[in-house]
Amino acid sequence: MYAIVETGGKQYRVEPKTEIEVEKLSNGVGEEVVLDRVLMLNKDGNVTIGNPCVNTAKVVCKLLAHGRGVKLETYTYKAKKRVQRKKGHRQEFSRLMVEEIVTSA
Repeated sequence: MYAIVETGGKQYRVEPKTEIEVEKLSNGVGEEVVLDRVLMLNKDGNVTIGNPCVNTAKVVCKLLAHGRGVKLETYTYKAKKRVQRKKGHRQEFSRLMVEEIVTSA
């Protein structure tokens, strides 16, 4: 069984007992997180596609940790103008453990 869920403007394929990294959530570490925007559900070969969401399904996760990704550096240079600019960015994320996919149908 697997599901396609949307969180933080991105879509993830999740299965029970797997870890995913999503955009940072405001919940605390160790708390339960419920992802209710299930776009597609595959249960033993029966595929249910939502319009836009499957209302009878939700994904229950546990928040394991917050973190920051690898540093991405950008560099801008304009020749003959003495303009140089270097920036860095680290994207924050939350690591989730998918505990179960709940369906009421």
